[in-house]
Amino acid sequence: MSFVTDPYSGLQLLELSHIWGHGVPSYPGQDDVKMYRSVKHAQHGVLAWKTSTVMHTGTHMNAPLHLIQRGADLSQIPVDRFFGNGVVLYIPKGPYEVINAKDLENASPGVQQGDIVVIVTGWHHKYSDSLEYFGQAPGLSKDAAEWLVKKECKMVAVDTPQIDHPLATSLGPHRGGPLMKRLAEEYQKATGLDPKKEHGEWNIAHKTLLGAGIPTIEQVGGDVDLLLGKRATFVATPWKFRKGDACPVRFVAMIDPTGNCRIDSGKE
Repeated sequence: MSFVTDPYSGLQLLELSHIWGHGVPSYPGQDDVKMYRSVKHAQHGVLAWKTSTVMHTGTHMNAPLHLIQRGADLSQIPVDRFFGNGVVLYIPKGPYEVINAKDLENASPGVQQGDIVVIVTGWHHKYSDSLEYFGQAPGLSKDAAEWLVKKECKMVAVDTPQIDHPLATSLGPHRGGPLMKRLAEEYQKATGLDPKKEHGEWNIAHKTLLGAGIPTIEQVGGDVDLLLGKRATFVATPWKFRKGDACPVRFVAMIDPTGNCRIDSGKE
C-alpha cells in the first residue's frame, strides 16, 4: 500500500478504488464484464477495447435514479457532491452483521454535518467472485441510513458489495430473487434469525440514502486501510451519463500533512 505525493502542493493522494476490467466480480444474476481488443498494437500500432458490462461492477457510483423513480441521474447530480471533506469510519463487521446508527454514532472521529462518509468494515479484503463476498457481507440498517441523512452527507461510500444487507436485496427472498438460492437458509443456520423478520424491507437503507439525493459508492478498496479513523478530502469521478443509474468510478482521497495547502484562485 502506498500514496502519491503531488510535488506542487504536497498533497498525498490515495487510491480508494479496486482495479476494474475483464473478470472483475459481478453481482449474482448479472453478466460478467466482457472485453476484447478490437484493435491491437501488433496489427495496427494502436490499442482499442470493446466492452460489454453491467454498470454495477467494481468500485461504482449509484445515482438516485437507481432506486428512485424520477430521481436524479448521474448527469444531474450537482458536481459539488463529488468533492469535499469527510471521514473514513472503521466499523469492523463479520458475516451477516449489520451496521446500525449506534455504530455510526460511536465511531471516531465523529461525522460532521455535510461530510462525505466512507464506511470500512474490512470486507474489501474479501473482494472476489465468491459466495462469501456477496452473500455474507454486512450492510447498513434503515436507522443507519436515516442517521446519515440527518447528517446531510454529501456522499456515502462502503467497502461492501452493496449498501444494504444482502438479505435485504434481491440476493435474498425479495423481488427478482432469490438470486442466491441458499442464502436465506444459510443465514438462518448461521445466526438463528429469521431473514424475513430481520430484513423484510427491500433495499431500505439504499432507498433512504438515494431518496434524500445522496449518491453512494459501493465496493471501496485500494489503499483505504491507510485512512482508517482519519479525516480526508475526497473526489469521485463518475461519468456525465444521461439517464445513467450507475457507473464505475475512480475514488481518491487527499490529505495534507503540512496543513498548508490551499486551492488556487484560478487567476494568472
